[in-house]
Amino acid sequence: MAIIKFVNEKKEIQVPDGSNLRREALRAGVALYPGINKIVNCHGLGSCGSCRVLVTKGMDHTSPMGFIEKTRLGMSMAYIGNEDKMRLACQTEVNGDIEVTTTPSMNWFGENFFS
Repeated sequence: MAIIKFVNEKKEIQVPDGSNLRREALRAGVALYPGINKIVNCHGLGSCGSCRVLVTKGMDHTSPMGFIEKTRLGMSMAYIGNEDKMRLACQTEVNGDIEVTTTPSMNWFGENFFS
C-alpha cells in the first residue's frame, strides 16, 4: 500500500500500489481542477492538462511519463522550470509513497523560464 500526501489540502490517503493518482484524489475529495476546469476537463484522457500536479517527494515511486503526457506538458507554460517534478494526475500511476502539490501556480521566475 502507498500513501499519497496532498500538501495543500493537508490530507493523506492510503491506496493500493498501481493506483491512478487522479482517480484516487477525486475519490478522496481532493480538488484537482482549478476554476472552470472543474466542469470542462478531459475526464482523465490526458488531453487538457488541467490536472497537473507537482510531485514534491517520491517521483521515483510513480510510473514513467508516457508520450501523451510528455506531449501535453511540453505545450504548457507551467511546465517550464518544473520539468523534473510536474505530472498529469490522470496519467500517473502511484507505486509507493509520494507527496503532491495540487493546482500549482506558474513558475514565472524558474531558472529555465527565460532560456
